[in-house]
Amino acid sequence: MAATEKKTEPAPPPVTSGPGTLYVVATPIGNLEDLTLRAIRILREVDLIAAEDTRHTRKLLSHLGISTPTLSYYREKEQERSALVIRRLQQGENVALVSDAGTPGISDPGSVLVRHAVSANIRVEPVPGPSALSAALSVAGMVEGAFVFLGFAPSRRKLRRDLLLSLRPEKRQLVFFEAPHRVDTFLQDSYEILGDREIFWCRELTKVHEELTRGTLGRVLEQCKGKRIRGESVLIISGAPPRPEMSDRKIEELLRACKKSGGKSLKSAVQELTAAHNLPRSRVYSKALEIWQE
Repeated sequence: MAATEKKTEPAPPPVTSGPGTLYVVATPIGNLEDLTLRAIRILREVDLIAAEDTRHTRKLLSHLGISTPTLSYYREKEQERSALVIRRLQQGENVALVSDAGTPGISDPGSVLVRHAVSANIRVEPVPGPSALSAALSVAGMVEGAFVFLGFAPSRRKLRRDLLLSLRPEKRQLVFFEAPHRVDTFLQDSYEILGDREIFWCRELTKVHEELTRGTLGRVLEQCKGKRIRGESVLIISGAPPRPEMSDRKIEELLRACKKSGGKSLKSAVQELTAAHNLPRSRVYSKALEIWQE
């Protein structure tokens, strides 16, 4: 009797319980003791760590005795690497996203991967901890809690000055990050455009040479002239001071002067006054109509 051949069936694909989780993990900005117990556990348990700079992150992992594989995830490769990480998450792996220091996605790579993960219905879980932004704000002693966070100012001077010009009427505190080699030019532009406002300058937060400097822009600018600045900074500049209410009579005087000069139209005069004195456009426009119709 001929032997019956057994048909070999292909091995079934591995069963997964669904996509993994993307953990956004905050790491120390200087002092290694600031890393949370939860962050240590997550970094140890995940299948992969997507790191802004793997060399930098491996030093931290080595200090903690963690051998989790890493993948470089820096800004120039965000789109390409995010697709790779999403595929691994969809296969059921858990991934931790870390930056060189602090919380990913705050002036560091991360937002692209988070958006793609959300679009793919992948769970994104924050693992909060160190942040240069919150650390600086916590010791700023601001009377009012409102602030505008602007990250790193543009490196090109014209763009930086244009940004500062647009922020001149902003009444909330202005919070910037800045690289060491641009601190002096940033302070100079801020002083020239915003005036001699109060500033709180945090340098090397949580590190051995941490410096917290309070003063005016002019005084701080003078202090850093000729010095080699080390480490990144957080700069908190006070908002625009309140302006005294401008009377209708004063608005009319300024508009008449614009009209008398002969070089400005009604529209340009209104634009100039509203921008220069932070006035409601409707108020200035109604006065201008009366004067231009005389």
